[in-house]
Amino acid sequence: MELGPNVTVIEEDGRTVYVVGTAHVSQRSVEEVRDTIEKVRPDTVCVELCSTRYEAMADDSRWRKLDVFGVIRQRKVLFLLSNLALSAYQKRLGDQLGVEPGAELKEAVEVADEIGAELVLADRDIQATLKRTWANLGFFSKLKVLNLLTASFFGDGEELTAEDLEKLKERDHLSDMMGEFARVLPEVKVPLIDERDQFLMSAIEDAPGETIVAVVGAGHVAGMLQRRGERADRDALSIIPPPKRWVGLLKWVIPALMLCAFYFGYQKHASTGLYELVMAWLLPNSIFAGLLTLVAGGKLLSVITAVVASPITSLNPTIGAGMVVGLLEAWLRKPTVEDCERLKDDMLTFKGMYKNPFSRVLIVAVAATLGSAIGAWVGASLVLTRL
Repeated sequence: MELGPNVTVIEEDGRTVYVVGTAHVSQRSVEEVRDTIEKVRPDTVCVELCSTRYEAMADDSRWRKLDVFGVIRQRKVLFLLSNLALSAYQKRLGDQLGVEPGAELKEAVEVADEIGAELVLADRDIQATLKRTWANLGFFSKLKVLNLLTASFFGDGEELTAEDLEKLKERDHLSDMMGEFARVLPEVKVPLIDERDQFLMSAIEDAPGETIVAVVGAGHVAGMLQRRGERADRDALSIIPPPKRWVGLLKWVIPALMLCAFYFGYQKHASTGLYELVMAWLLPNSIFAGLLTLVAGGKLLSVITAVVASPITSLNPTIGAGMVVGLLEAWLRKPTVEDCERLKDDMLTFKGMYKNPFSRVLIVAVAATLGSAIGAWVGASLVLTRL
């Protein structure tokens, strides 16, 4: 039986596993996946999907279900924007090559159903992967990642050819790329690549049946093969680490310092000194929050709300200026179901993001949050220098 060049065959303990290494926006990968499953006719097909990603792939109406008010209240604005930006980047690649991102995984699911094979979702939940990755980063590494994401999203739009993309499936090239990735951001590689290699290999080894086809990204194949037989604890790898206690306490530092400063200023300088301290706090908070909300294209009432709310919310970590401003902006713009459905296309360009009411609300909420944070640090610095 002749199989494609990107299929690795593992034979052990009377079982045969065919690992198909794919590129997620490659038509060749789609064809290779179908060809492999139809020739092998396995008992089980394992795919590099978790239940969350599988449901999103299977549910074409998921955009209709987005609730902007819920997103803001649950403080998931930045998380949703990041996911939308990543989806837009993948869609841009797919449009260039005429292939929907993840089409080879969808093909694997469909062919498995056609031949009656059992389907196993072998990947770790995407929420656990992202949160473990973020928790593993230091402050400056987080800034580096955000900078890389921004650069890739607002890049020069240089197109990749199908030949360029297929090169990503060459093992030697991938090893070099992953080695460089580990050198630049080792904290990201561990939860994003290494842990998932363990998780995927363990899930495939535990899959039922004597003949298995596993469809995974080519970048995982080498790492998975190195972890054969490890029997990783997948429950432990899925645990989302709780925030460090000092991080939770840190958000109360500025409010505590400011209240102590106001009290000290009043005791030392009476009402005149207190007035100067209060203004040193109020003005930076109001100016930065209002200015960034305005630059982000917020409604006039949202700008005014940012000006008023920022000095207050900066002293109360349980609620942020971005939440207040975002909820008001959502109420004023009233994003529709049609706006949600257009997100996947509008996110391809900055102009589209700006024109879509749903994404505009998210941008305004992030801008108000950022402006308020900058204003709080500037205001705190001014207050402390006046004591």
